[in-house]
Amino acid sequence: MIAYSDGVPADGPELDAMAQESWIATFAHSCSEADRNAYFATAYGPDGALIRDLADPAHAYRIARVDGRIAGYAKLSPAWLPDAEEGAVQLSQLYVLGAFHGTGIARTLMDWTIAAARARGARALLLTVWEHNPRAIRFYQRKGFVHIGDYAFQVGEQTDRDLILRLAL
Repeated sequence: MIAYSDGVPADGPELDAMAQESWIATFAHSCSEADRNAYFATAYGPDGALIRDLADPAHAYRIARVDGRIAGYAKLSPAWLPDAEEGAVQLSQLYVLGAFHGTGIARTLMDWTIAAARARGARALLLTVWEHNPRAIRFYQRKGFVHIGDYAFQVGEQTDRDLILRLAL
């Protein structure tokens, strides 16, 4: 059974570990260990953005648990992209562990994200997705997102090309 709940600071350590596991499975093959470690130093761990943002009411998290274990999450944030349009919010992350792909978790988390963005009065939902993640790109396109630009995503010293996608709300 899949249970959904809002993310709270107490979820931090478990959520952080799950996010690192998902990131490694999805992206680690594309960068050096040094670049990954540099990125993780700011994104994860007790002082990283994921845990820090759990306590910030500007961000909203939705967590999916299977048998009590975190299997996925979505993080909705104020738009942080350069030149983001006024009235937009941003899906900062939507991660689902590979063992749970195809279970409907991503769809449910995305539906929550869209509803939460609308509840905030947003006119658009933005996100970035790595250009070499075709599964995620197809998922977002099926939800109605369109490619509106590119974003240089830093992983340590490496710069990756992310696609900026937009959904009109």
